[in-house]
Amino acid sequence: MAWRSVGSNNEDLIRQLKDHGVIASEGVAQAMKETDRKHYSPRNPYMDAPQPIGGGVTISAPHMHAFALEYLRDHLKPGAHILDVGSGSGYLTACFYRYIKAKGVGAETRIVGIEHQAELVRLSKSNLNTDDRSMLDSGQLLIVEGDGRKGYPPNAPYNAIHVGAAAPDTPTELINQLANGGRLIVPVGPDGGSQYMQQYDKDADGKVQMTRLMGVMYVPLTDLRS
Repeated sequence: MAWRSVGSNNEDLIRQLKDHGVIASEGVAQAMKETDRKHYSPRNPYMDAPQPIGGGVTISAPHMHAFALEYLRDHLKPGAHILDVGSGSGYLTACFYRYIKAKGVGAETRIVGIEHQAELVRLSKSNLNTDDRSMLDSGQLLIVEGDGRKGYPPNAPYNAIHVGAAAPDTPTELINQLANGGRLIVPVGPDGGSQYMQQYDKDADGKVQMTRLMGVMYVPLTDLRS
């Protein structure tokens, strides 16, 4: 099982995720290979389990990041606008950037990570710069401080939205910021109760269809006062 994987290094971890069938595409594998988790997870970076990064927050297990990339990859294209809610360490935001960059140049590409803890905003920027300073310097990858439950209107609409914490119910504001033809994946359910990773697809006419993907267990999507 993927969650029993422990890599000797980043490349070994990605190989194991491919062997377990979690990573199905070479583009996702390459983006994750190029984004070494040691820059984002100070403890056990190559163990396929959540790890603490400070502020009561964890970096998700690698297999969950792989699932997110696989479910969203058809929407990760040059020129796309991507929103990563609860971006935490900045790891998945960096993977989105590298996946799109490998597909070609798009001057309008914007990958936005939004995080409500100021300290995590600082941490993620430091992580990204340690990994490769050119990502933030490009102006195409942004880390902003704010309440991700409300999305980030300045760069809306988004072709893909990923949420890294559980919404208690349907995240209407994020769906409103989804572009026609776009996809949102978000864990939905109460803290400590039954949660499911749900996929929302908005068609060309703006009609939204929800698909339940899998049972999950995430911390709740909150603000600093929660």
